[in-house]
Amino acid sequence: MRKSFIIAAVAALAIAPASAQNSRIVEDGGTGPYKAIMMEESSLATHTIFRPQDISKFGKGNLLPVLVWGNGGCANSPSGHVNFLNEVASQGFLIVAIGPSNYQQQEAPRPGQTGDVPRMGGGGFPGGGMPGGGMGGQRPQGAPQGAPQAAPQGQRPQGAPQGATQGGGQGGGMPRMGGGMPGGMGGGMPQMGGGMPQMGGGGMSMGDPAGLKQALEWAIAQNSDKDSPYYQKLDIDNIAAAGMSCGGLQALHMSDDARIKTIMVMNSGFFNGGDDKASLAKMKQKSVIWILGGSTDIAWENGNDDFKQMSGTMPAFLCSLDGIGHGGTYMQPHGGDYAKVATAWLKWWLKGDKEAGTMFTGAEPGVSKMAGWTYERKNIK
Repeated sequence: MRKSFIIAAVAALAIAPASAQNSRIVEDGGTGPYKAIMMEESSLATHTIFRPQDISKFGKGNLLPVLVWGNGGCANSPSGHVNFLNEVASQGFLIVAIGPSNYQQQEAPRPGQTGDVPRMGGGGFPGGGMPGGGMGGQRPQGAPQGAPQAAPQGQRPQGAPQGATQGGGQGGGMPRMGGGMPGGMGGGMPQMGGGMPQMGGGGMSMGDPAGLKQALEWAIAQNSDKDSPYYQKLDIDNIAAAGMSCGGLQALHMSDDARIKTIMVMNSGFFNGGDDKASLAKMKQKSVIWILGGSTDIAWENGNDDFKQMSGTMPAFLCSLDGIGHGGTYMQPHGGDYAKVATAWLKWWLKGDKEAGTMFTGAEPGVSKMAGWTYERKNIK
């Protein structure tokens, strides 16, 4: 009997889909009604999928809306955001994030991602770097213990030309800041030991939406492919683009694509004085939200200026968690408050969930009742 059991077990492993081996349950699968999984798909090896584990529950009458995601630091891995992305997926969304999954890597919260605000002293943050989202606060792979931490991502150094690449083209380390950090932070920007993660093709220009476009096209194609596990399970009429820091710029650069229904700009915003600001008046989406980390977030001024530049009738919302800084709450348990706010926004705009919409509507929107949060809005009552 024991021999038969072993043979049966080996046979089961042999017929199991290869993708099941390249997967991991993050935390406990999330708090939503659909326990989520982080996985790779052979049809899109350049990206990571976060989705409900059991997609047999989805189809006509219960489709999966889609979120395409860009990482902080233009990083080619969503490893700095897995708790957040997994939690959102557990609420009934398919997320396609730029970069391979690193599914074997167990992430731990990084400085600035736990809700504790690091103290500044001596012209910089502890460890010589900024608290990070994406790459911020993370020692580069292969760098020795004690190597300088990564600088915050998604920001062009002061004085750098328009179109400058993030992280020196993703391979050559961070450029030094001229005249100290934005917002009066002194000390300059330490260069990274070990360089930034390599992007395919030798580097991605900061804000280049190519990875998000690839994710979008893949999802649409999968929904119409009879051989795909996602065949007629995806709600391709309800797709969002989002990202953190540099990834937020990537999402904003999808503003000319009418297939994207809403954009979430997280710890990010167009560079003040840049030509990109003009695109805010031409957005083809139905709505846009900025989610920031208070005045200590280096994207604070950029995001607020974006919101001020919004005109016309498009619903726009800006909310901010004071004191959390640029790193956000992505790696807090279940993505922290950021996941709560982002999920409510996505449920409202992609699923038509009016109860979720009360986070942003009414005389006292739900976000205003959450500790530390402030908000502004346009064309939303």
